[in-house]
Amino acid sequence: MIKLSRITGLIASFVLMTGLMAYAASSKHESTGEYLDDSVITTKVKAAILEDKKLKTLQIHVKTYQGTVQLSGFVDSAQSVTKAAEIARRVKNVTSVKNDLLVK
Repeated sequence: MIKLSRITGLIASFVLMTGLMAYAASSKHESTGEYLDDSVITTKVKAAILEDKKLKTLQIHVKTYQGTVQLSGFVDSAQSVTKAAEIARRVKNVTSVKNDLLVK
């Protein structure tokens, strides 16, 4: 009975340590405040893109991580790629823009 208890304790400890190491190794950890700030930036960028009539807004995806905005999806022209990046850069608190938009 004592042996079973020790084995169970060792397994539980191993699982706990593995989980903690995986969490600590995460390179994309952000606080709740940072996450909310990024959500606000994403919303503002999406709204700014929606205001531009020339961009196909449903095909542009926006993600933000620590102030860096990533644009992805498809647009109709190289001018649209440039315009979307310009719009994103003008939004307050955007530190940089990674433009992965593709011309279809």
